[in-house]
Amino acid sequence: MKLVAAFLLCLSLSAQAPPQRPKVFGVAHYSVFVSDLAKARAFYEDFLGYEEAFTLPKPDGSVQVAFIKINDHQYVELLNEPNKGEGQLNNLALYTDDVERMRRYLASRGVEVPNRVTVNRIGNKEISLTDPAGHTLQIVQYMPDSRTGQDIGKHMPATRISDSMMHAGILVSHFQPAYDFYGGILGCHEVWRGNSLTSTTLNWVNMRVPDGNNHVEFMLYKDFPPPDRRGSPHHVCLVVPDIKKAVETLEARPARKGYARELKINLGVDNKRQVGIFDPDGTRVEMMEIDTVDGKPAPSSTLPPPQ
Repeated sequence: MKLVAAFLLCLSLSAQAPPQRPKVFGVAHYSVFVSDLAKARAFYEDFLGYEEAFTLPKPDGSVQVAFIKINDHQYVELLNEPNKGEGQLNNLALYTDDVERMRRYLASRGVEVPNRVTVNRIGNKEISLTDPAGHTLQIVQYMPDSRTGQDIGKHMPATRISDSMMHAGILVSHFQPAYDFYGGILGCHEVWRGNSLTSTTLNWVNMRVPDGNNHVEFMLYKDFPPPDRRGSPHHVCLVVPDIKKAVETLEARPARKGYARELKINLGVDNKRQVGIFDPDGTRVEMMEIDTVDGKPAPSSTLPPPQ
């Protein structure tokens, strides 16, 4: 009887134990609205050198979403629909190894989550929620029989200007709630924070995922800029080993004639060389070297976040 009682007690304690957070490996996709799919394809495919892995149709048979493949785990999704009046960003996605456990874990931490996991149109498990900054955040679990699973090793040509999305940038107007969510709940850890040379407050905070090497970058503003000026803070960062060679590659491509902006190499506050490139709808694609110019990490800012 004592053994039975002990066993039942263990079961009871196990049932009451909060679920543990599953792994979070990195940024899965960055989904943006595009006003002209043909022009967006020309930018991401012909100019930046990526391939479209697959598409999803609208009811009329035209393309609703085009999936531009960065690597087997990262995509830029081109949503062929009018934006919602809040800028070009549709959603950000992170990927995990157990989305149902993530759903239960988030619920245990007081996060509003769906009642169940769904399988999306390309066959992966996911949940969608709203982060403290008001952005739609999807948590995805890649499934072997999904469109992404069936595309492993495919659609990754040598023409890709980069094979890795180092980070995705999102607008944040209230720093602490976002920090508590991405850091305290999702387990991301801060790796750097910075400010522009003329700023009196903090401008950027990089939050690396707990089980991978890429991160979410907070773009800090006291108030969000107007929707038509959010394309620069809302951005993706593509890492390259040599920024000069990457620019030379882009300059030599025929599609360069269709890109009107200068490809100017700048030295960022983080002491890394970078180039800002903009898609036809103004979403910034930041091309950046992974290492600092002198091999030494740039010191983090000590300024306060905007209030």
